Amino acid sequence: MSNSYEVDDQFDDKPKNTKLVGRRLIKVIGEQRMRITLILLAALGYSILTIIAPMISSQIIDSLYQMIKEPLLQGGVGTVMRFAGSGLVLILIVYMLTSLFSLVQERLMASVSENVTLSLKKKVIVKLNRSPLAYFDQNQTGELLSRVSNDMERISEALQMSTIQLLTSVFTVIGSVVMMARMSVLLTAIALFFILVSMLITKVVAAKNLKYASARQQKQGILNSEIEEKYTGRVIIKSFNRENESSMEVFKANQALYTANFKADFMTHAVNPLIRFTNRIGYVLIAVLSGMLFLQGQITIGNIQAFIQYVNQLTEPLAQASFGINSLQSALASAERIFDIMDSPDEVKDADSTIGLPDIRGDLQFSHVAFGYSETLLMEDINLDIDAGKMVAIVGPTGAGKTTLVNILMRFYELKGGRILIDGVDITALKRHELRQKFGMVLQDTWLFEGTIAENIAYGKPDASMEEIVEAAKQAKADYFIRTLPHGYNSVLSNDGTSLSAGQKQLLTIARAMLSDPPILILDEATSSVDTRTELAIQEAMNALMKNRTSLVIAHRLSTIRNADKILVMNHGTIIEQGNHHELMEAEGFYHRLYNSQFAK
Repeated sequence: MSNSYEVDDQFDDKPKNTKLVGRRLIKVIGEQRMRITLILLAALGYSILTIIAPMISSQIIDSLYQMIKEPLLQGGVGTVMRFAGSGLVLILIVYMLTSLFSLVQERLMASVSENVTLSLKKKVIVKLNRSPLAYFDQNQTGELLSRVSNDMERISEALQMSTIQLLTSVFTVIGSVVMMARMSVLLTAIALFFILVSMLITKVVAAKNLKYASARQQKQGILNSEIEEKYTGRVIIKSFNRENESSMEVFKANQALYTANFKADFMTHAVNPLIRFTNRIGYVLIAVLSGMLFLQGQITIGNIQAFIQYVNQLTEPLAQASFGINSLQSALASAERIFDIMDSPDEVKDADSTIGLPDIRGDLQFSHVAFGYSETLLMEDINLDIDAGKMVAIVGPTGAGKTTLVNILMRFYELKGGRILIDGVDITALKRHELRQKFGMVLQDTWLFEGTIAENIAYGKPDASMEEIVEAAKQAKADYFIRTLPHGYNSVLSNDGTSLSAGQKQLLTIARAMLSDPPILILDEATSSVDTRTELAIQEAMNALMKNRTSLVIAHRLSTIRNADKILVMNHGTIIEQGNHHELMEAEGFYHRLYNSQFAK
């Protein structure tokens, strides 16, 4: 947990194809053509008025200078207003319209940036819903959360702050250069030289900033993962007195993010003063030369003022544009991380077949099934027949493949070979949602969402009546403790139901499965978190629930599955024994040793 926190100059995690990422982001932005068109028009109007303003002020200054030369000031303020009043009113109107166009741009761009991030979030959510479980197994939760939240926010900020600067800068720079060239080609050439130097500085700094921006987002994801991991494991951390070590790991991740943030922010903001300094040198040189040209009668004092204002208008947008470019570089780094999610493989597409199983018996058949989480196969040539209505227990040591057998049956993972059939129909010929509707699952790891107890029980059957919910709770032996809560079935669970004991949470998930009334049941260590007395009561309810239903029961406590119709003994991904309890005990094989080990003194 140390090397990944370090950020150094060798870090090269930057967009693999900046142009491709940029085009994809522009495509998303282009979904709002009307707003973009209005923003462009407002930016054009703002730039035109910005370019006109120096010429108006130039005429006012030349008029005043002419008055000084021909002593016309004797008329006082009235004379001044006659010569310059109309120009002052005009320039006031120009500045007011400029502010209006600027306000329109900012308002519309804020709307565009929020809509872009909303559109991206919707697409990412849809994508994550289509992603296979393997994708979530291979990526840390905190990392994915960082992409959906922090990276989205960075794109929004960059679009809102930087896009307007770039748009107005382009129009203003082009117009200013044209007006400057009309006044003096020599002074324009000097100004453009210093502008080229500024652009070179921007390019160098932008390349560095892109690297540091990518590093910052990577470290943000690592920190989020650390925080999420430490929060969810807070009970275990306290139990083993690992608070200091845990805090140090988060501190290291936070320190790495600080370093990455410092470098990225420094490069983002350093470019502005560098360019300003370069431009000020050119500004001084132009002021001196323009003064000499004035003395030679080649340029008016009003034009000098206008030219210097154009130079300022030229350099200021470039400084803003350089800052905007660096911000957009950060946005591109974030956009690529989001597009990486969107480009990840989808679940294998459902078959186009219209085959459905409205009513099933529950016959299951595994035919030459092969499966592996990677290229290495965990299961090879699994053959198994399970008759409808039978209870089948799956036992074996940790890592034997018990849960994997259920995962491939539910199509959480796709087979590498062979077929699985329900009532003679290949599961790949069914829609996933149709297939999973036939199963009810109670897992060892409980999951409860923020909502009332009644809503949690009715999760698999949202239209269930309160009477049905209560009956399911009674069957799961959960009704008693629910009624002891202050608000009973309307008690709100929050934070994954941490106010309940592990056993109580398990009872709620069992009630949830009972209410859904599925034709096939999967119980993965469903009673592992309850006491012996409660376990016996649940087993009684389970026996009633499993009657005339196909049931797959994964168990470590072998005493709970002695009455199973068939017991599958797995080891290293293979079914090594099968039969009922008495048959397997008489065989004195692996199951015999496993069973006796649980009762040995």
